[in-house]
Amino acid sequence: MVSKTDDIPASVPDCNPVDLQRDGAQEGTGTSKGCLKESCGCGHSAGTAMVNGDGAHTEEGESKQDGNSEADGGEDSNEQEVIVIQDTGFTVKIQAPGTEPFDLQVSPQEMVQEIHQVLMDREDTCHRTCFSLQLDGNVLDNFAELKSIEGLQEGSLLKVVEEPYTVREARIHVRHIRDLLKSLDPSDAYNGVDCNSLSFLSIFTDGDLGDSGKRKKKGTELEQIDCTPPEHILPGSKERPLVPLQPQNKDWKPMQCLKVLTMSGWNPPPGNRKMHGDLMYLYIVTVEERHVSVTASTRGFYLNQSTTYTFSPKPANPSFLSHSLVELLSQISPAFKKNFTSLQKKRVQRHPFERIATPFQVYSWTAPQVDHAMDCVRAEDAYTSRLGYEEHIPGQTRDWNEELQTTRELPRKNLPERLLRERAIFKVHSDFAAAATRGAMAVIDGNVMAINPGEETRMQMFIWNNIFFSLGFDVRDHYRELGGDAAAHAAPTNDLNGVRAYGAVDVEGLYTLGTVVVDYRGYRVTAQSIIPGILEREQEQSVIYGSIDFGKTVVSHGKYLELLDKTSRPLKVQQHKVLNEKEESVELCSSVECKGIIGNDGRHYILDLLRTFPPDLNFLPVDGEELSAESQRQGFPRQHRHRLACLRQELIEAFVEHRYLLFMKMAAIQLMQQKANKDSSKTDVPAITETSATDGGVDSTQTTAAQASADSTDPTDNNSTSAAPQMAPESEESSSKPTTNGPVDPTGTQNGECRSPLEGKELEESIPGLAQAKELAETLVSEDGSGMDPKSREVVLNACRAVGSISNTSFDIRFNPDIFSPGVRFPDDTLEDVQKQKQLLKDAAAFLVTCQIPSLVKDCLDHSTLPMDGATLTEALHQRGINVRYLGTVLEFVDKTPAKAQLEHFYRIGIVELITRCAKHIFRTYLQGVELSALSAAVSHFLNCFLSSFPDAVAHLPPDELVSRRKSRKRRNRVPGGGDNTAWASLTPSELWKNIATEAQSYYHFKMQCESVDQVVEKYGLQKTTLLREISVKTGIQILLKEYNFDSRHKPAFTEEDILNIFPVVKHVNPKASDAFHFFQSGQAKVQQGFLKEGCELINEALNLFNNVYGAMHVEICACLRLLARLNYIMGDHPEALSNQQKAVLMSERVLGIEHPNTIQEYMHLALYCFANGQLSTALKLLYRARYLMLLVCGEDHPEMALIDSNIGLVLHGVMEYDLSLRFLENALTVNTKYHGARSLKVALSHHLVARVYESKAEFRSALQHEKEGYTIYKNQMGEAHEKTKESSEYLKYLTQQAVALQRTMNEIYKNGSNASIMPLKFTAPSMASILEQLNIINGIIFIPLSQKDLENLKAEVQRRQQLQELGKSEEPAESSPLELEDKIPVD
Repeated sequence: MVSKTDDIPASVPDCNPVDLQRDGAQEGTGTSKGCLKESCGCGHSAGTAMVNGDGAHTEEGESKQDGNSEADGGEDSNEQEVIVIQDTGFTVKIQAPGTEPFDLQVSPQEMVQEIHQVLMDREDTCHRTCFSLQLDGNVLDNFAELKSIEGLQEGSLLKVVEEPYTVREARIHVRHIRDLLKSLDPSDAYNGVDCNSLSFLSIFTDGDLGDSGKRKKKGTELEQIDCTPPEHILPGSKERPLVPLQPQNKDWKPMQCLKVLTMSGWNPPPGNRKMHGDLMYLYIVTVEERHVSVTASTRGFYLNQSTTYTFSPKPANPSFLSHSLVELLSQISPAFKKNFTSLQKKRVQRHPFERIATPFQVYSWTAPQVDHAMDCVRAEDAYTSRLGYEEHIPGQTRDWNEELQTTRELPRKNLPERLLRERAIFKVHSDFAAAATRGAMAVIDGNVMAINPGEETRMQMFIWNNIFFSLGFDVRDHYRELGGDAAAHAAPTNDLNGVRAYGAVDVEGLYTLGTVVVDYRGYRVTAQSIIPGILEREQEQSVIYGSIDFGKTVVSHGKYLELLDKTSRPLKVQQHKVLNEKEESVELCSSVECKGIIGNDGRHYILDLLRTFPPDLNFLPVDGEELSAESQRQGFPRQHRHRLACLRQELIEAFVEHRYLLFMKMAAIQLMQQKANKDSSKTDVPAITETSATDGGVDSTQTTAAQASADSTDPTDNNSTSAAPQMAPESEESSSKPTTNGPVDPTGTQNGECRSPLEGKELEESIPGLAQAKELAETLVSEDGSGMDPKSREVVLNACRAVGSISNTSFDIRFNPDIFSPGVRFPDDTLEDVQKQKQLLKDAAAFLVTCQIPSLVKDCLDHSTLPMDGATLTEALHQRGINVRYLGTVLEFVDKTPAKAQLEHFYRIGIVELITRCAKHIFRTYLQGVELSALSAAVSHFLNCFLSSFPDAVAHLPPDELVSRRKSRKRRNRVPGGGDNTAWASLTPSELWKNIATEAQSYYHFKMQCESVDQVVEKYGLQKTTLLREISVKTGIQILLKEYNFDSRHKPAFTEEDILNIFPVVKHVNPKASDAFHFFQSGQAKVQQGFLKEGCELINEALNLFNNVYGAMHVEICACLRLLARLNYIMGDHPEALSNQQKAVLMSERVLGIEHPNTIQEYMHLALYCFANGQLSTALKLLYRARYLMLLVCGEDHPEMALIDSNIGLVLHGVMEYDLSLRFLENALTVNTKYHGARSLKVALSHHLVARVYESKAEFRSALQHEKEGYTIYKNQMGEAHEKTKESSEYLKYLTQQAVALQRTMNEIYKNGSNASIMPLKFTAPSMASILEQLNIINGIIFIPLSQKDLENLKAEVQRRQQLQELGKSEEPAESSPLELEDKIPVD
């Protein structure tokens, strides 16, 4: 039996669901420290399963996203539905011309189209594209599902029949052949085209793991392997080379099949040839230097007699008419035949995950120098803007808006319908994101005509491929009051967050626009789908809800109110009234900027959702408004660039959950009070002492406090007294922590501060009767207030008042997003309500500073959050609802933390993030002044100023360009960045760093003393490669992969040849697979309760559903595979674990990037499973790769480095490389001691591992010294009786005996010289099993040997507990359960 401390929280016997969700969010202590975006239960569980209001009756809309709502009840029905879907597959025979018939496994859900795809990928049929499938002479419809085809059953024979070509089919054929020829060529991945991306795993595993594992086993157990890593990977090495980031794959040296394949200059065929069936002409040069001209006709391909200069379309002699271009070329070129065959063999051998397209484009920030080869399809794509036959959809361009909205309207009553709907939504979204990105680049590169060409360039708008593009500048002073261009730059991302939020709520009948925000070459472009009819009308006529002038004129509409009302509960938006220009009050259920437009298609659209979430008062100084004392102490409110700063959805959720816990506690305490009063007819005070007796010693202070407050709260009282009841539970906790500022002031606590991040727990422990009272409170809250007796109603009323609920009968907190919007006025009769809302906003702002930031730092201290780079840091902030503009505040908080040394890694990553973000802000404006011809010179100059130690970086302005620039003065260049200016060339390093310091102060309110890059590197211990990676990823720069000499004071590090490309940085909505995610969560829950088998089945089911919605590649599938691999491993199926984890690594490389922190984690897991499978050299290579990536991304000084080094050290110990092993293990010991404290159990384990290596080297004194350290830690932490302490003491005895024996032998030798009788000493090479056991322990996997009978008992025990838990009686202490695993020792 096993306990797994990775993707699930340790099982908590007595815990309400909301807490569990929160603990789950940190995922134990094992691997996923990088915390993947929306996956592994951490992304969602923290955000979604929050009860907002009436605990029991959650509305339909909410239960969709609510993790808990269908934990057990809904699950069974789901499983029933799934069984229907997973119909058993069957086998059909397929007969293609010229090949033997073969069997193909298909499923009834598949479309005929999918068989086509399989055939176009198979080695022997890959060269066919234009064919139909026939069953008994009947042609099958491409878009029919297999189950709907009559007579198709197990064993049916499908014939592949060649069909005549059309121009479109011929083009598709040529395109497909070109793709086959380029299938091993990585240049598309480097260039960021067609959703290709890089993957290097196969280089380290020498191909596919499964087979190679079996092959190598035949040799000796310990094959001789070279274990020495390259110098730069060893601990303490200072060099950080870039080149190993992309090891060269020998397969990529492409085997040349053809020299040239392009469209001929004779296209298109003249009329008389068209009537002979000519479709188009190709020009081909074979490897043997034979130049041929090929006709593509309706019947196939043949050689014609044309040459470069004479047109002679007659067939050549012999003409070799072939239906496939490959067959034709194989006949005329032996080299083609040979190389094409071996190329296809190699292609098919690659893991499918190396070849499948990713759903969204991933860009690489480095690339080697790639030769630019001739490529007809690429050239054609560039010039035909590819709209002609894009995605092979009839009717030329796609109507994006129609597609996006129609997919939303698909039915969603049962699982199959929902899967179909989610799959369609996801597909359209990823296509739209790709098209929008391409369009945005075309717009900035000046390749799209504006729809208002007369205006100045910043004001232009564009339409391309049915997508509307606008630039992120403040046109027509729209945002003048809100911060001008800065506001115009922030608005699109706010709007995108709004679109994301409304999309997730998914209300039927309410539509949002497809929205993608693209940052490219210093410009921000918003791409949106177009509302039908909007372009023909003036905006004033079409807006029937909301305001187009920030609240001066406001209109409302009944249907919109009805639709938006459904979103108001999940999004916590309060319905409110505002005044319009005629002083009439208008009802709204969103911010005033949110506009409602009914399109010509009759759909209700909402757009401009930039204020979906309430404003962030910490960054919005308002005259006459005071923030809470706590916020003011930290220097808030602060001036910000723009007035659009708003709180994140995650913060709103966390704040509401926090208030809900308070609300339940208050109601519970008051109920206990009432109970106490009922129990005793005596006077008040004795009653209290009596309850404390009956309830097992309640702190009387608490009850009196609650009593007092309950009495004092009179309904007529205003806000200030209703703070008192809230104070009761709060003050109790905070007094259990040493409070710094004397007694807790009621106003302070009311601002939603939680003094201790442990908040909720302590109170519950101190009042045993609270659990029942809470349940009582919950039953009260779940009623709508009608059936309550007056006493209880008063309890709820008091509690509601105290936490700022908008209803008096139930807990319901919502925000009014228009508070503090300039230009919005509220009717007089709502002023009291507006005051309350203002208070609520101040409380939320204070909650962020006093609760969320400390809890983030606490999570970093106990290592449940482990950011490794800027992206994972940003994610950790966002998960807790902290905006990145708080980064300076967070860093200051860390700086003042007593345990600052243990947060050094976090601080350093924060500083790098802050510096690179400031540099990005400056780079943005810098680039806008650069014309296209000088782009690479400008980018390399900027990087030199940013990173190079060379003090006077001078920009290259080649003289000839200067000449032509003078000539072209007269022409006005119409490209948005078409200034003739060369101002960028005058930037100097000292000026840039001065600007960075200024920017850090003004934007992040963070003081940085630095005049140069070297000072910063010195002061904060940064690495220049890390800075380079962060700035490149953030701005889309792609640089040449080579070693840069940053520190030379004689020449700059970058030249313009080093800048290869500049990519867009794209933000878009990620549609979710909700059902799959619920299965994933239930699977995690099952595993956590110890039902591994059932958990495994659920997670496999989740994997199927994820694949169904997302296709094969997606981050969430990656998380699913990782968990499956972990379960396979725990259940002893090592090969299966290896196969799943290999997929997880490949997918992480392809979808997240080759050096993303998550990829590093996946490499480590794979290494463990490789070791368990006996593939030692592979395990080492993978660990070295992980260590290299880790060094590049964040350097050696990081808690995670200790884990990598312990792993490497153990494997090296296993292959008897003792000295090398010690280097890594001792480094791990140092890092663990630094980040976990010298007395931590992790450090004890590190000591033990080092001792074992010394023992193997027979250096017993050192071994004893380390083991003693470990023993002391165990004794102090765990006590003498604990088995770890005992184990350690046994080992100490053994070492002492060995040391004594060795000493005796030495003395014997000294005494008797060479004829001494020497006792043979026992030198033991460690057994693989013992190494594996230690590896499991450090990676957080602990096996406990249990017999079958134990397992049965354990299951019974778990079930009994669950029943108890449901009855709310589980009060027995947790010790008795073996699941709790007291031996979780090494995992701290």
